[in-house]
Amino acid sequence: MSMKSWVPGTQCVAKSDHSKPKPGELAYRKGDFVTIMEVSQTKGFYIAQHNQSGEEGLISASSVREREAIRVDPNLSLMPWFHGKISGPVAVQKLRPPEDGLFLVRESIRHPGDYVLCVSFQNEIIHYRVMYKDNKLTIDNAEYFYNLIDMIEFYMKNKGSIATILLKPKQKEGTKSAAEQLSKAGWLLDMEKLILGNSIGEGEFGAVYEGEYMGKKVAVKNIKCDVTAQAFLEETVVMTKLQHKNLVQLLGVILHNGLHIVTELMAKGNLVNYLRSRGRSVVDVKQLLRFSLDVCEGMEYLESKKLVHRDLAARNILISSENTAKISDFGLAKAEPKSTDNAKLPIKWTAPEALKKEKFSTRSDVWSYGILLWEIYSYGRQPYPKMALKDVKEKVEQGYRMEAPDDCPPVIYTLMRSCWESDPSKRPSFRKLREKLEKEHRDCKSTSGS
Repeated sequence: MSMKSWVPGTQCVAKSDHSKPKPGELAYRKGDFVTIMEVSQTKGFYIAQHNQSGEEGLISASSVREREAIRVDPNLSLMPWFHGKISGPVAVQKLRPPEDGLFLVRESIRHPGDYVLCVSFQNEIIHYRVMYKDNKLTIDNAEYFYNLIDMIEFYMKNKGSIATILLKPKQKEGTKSAAEQLSKAGWLLDMEKLILGNSIGEGEFGAVYEGEYMGKKVAVKNIKCDVTAQAFLEETVVMTKLQHKNLVQLLGVILHNGLHIVTELMAKGNLVNYLRSRGRSVVDVKQLLRFSLDVCEGMEYLESKKLVHRDLAARNILISSENTAKISDFGLAKAEPKSTDNAKLPIKWTAPEALKKEKFSTRSDVWSYGILLWEIYSYGRQPYPKMALKDVKEKVEQGYRMEAPDDCPPVIYTLMRSCWESDPSKRPSFRKLREKLEKEHRDCKSTSGS
């Protein structure tokens, strides 16, 4: 059998317990995550770091498997037991042959908007109507749930006032259980190991908390609405494929109370607030250049993966405790951009062709990157200052471009202007931008004598 070879940074999952390590070996439990640091001198071994404890040691190549990226699959569902609008009799047919605890959820045809939980028990099919009360769901006015995911999770563990505990979901034809796929690939985390802290932000779709997962500081985005959670599942699946020092790293997901997306915690918040609250006296030009390069390298990586971000802006760049800038919110990131809801587009950051013809590409990301550079060098000012939003689109189409921010190095302003070429094909690639910024970084170092 040929030896697997993993590059440093590869994420792996332990296949078994290793609780009595020899000196120099890493201790781990089945299901723990480790990061490969380097190939060891000992044949068949790697030096790896335990993701939770941070300890480093030897690990046998045969005792771990690579954490897989999950394929983006439209049939992946957080609610594979949800069959949509089907009638009672059809539901009964689907739950044959009878089996205690076999169940599905459907939308009521008689009471549109209400749900029905259908359960097989002692050769009968029992239909429980799920009612909405004060924005929550309930069957018996005793237990209340934010959404169906929660409700099913509860009744799979507790009988409550229904005839039997739910034992086996009847999957809708063609769907795949997201929970199973996430679990198999090693991305499903355990709610009991998560300690939730304070809310650190209120997103459009739910709160973001700081927390700790097995000793590691994390940020947790909780999406309660099941329809939105389903939409975010796709974003999360895209994130399982991506690993780069300038992208916020996904650690995994928890299915409880909707969807919890767990990522590394970025202690210093977003770049706009970072720059605004500290200002010129604290943040020097070298640091601005470092941030610009960080973002550019992350975008070059997305460009290499043929992913378009579509919402690149300083508010979506987060800063780690070590002052590294990382790109977050692949919320709109799509492999093949389809039309989006134009009302949601951030006009001041979006390229003219994307606003007009919804043509999103890496080159429209480059336009947004130019705006982001302007935000960085103006220390977090709102782009197109003093201009009304409705005028921006029109003026920009007529050829208007922002002036350089105060004290902005001419080289950087030239780069900004190149990002704002009307013809997308004339804009530089992220690779070209990175090369120019790196040259500037070297010059900046040699002149400052550091």
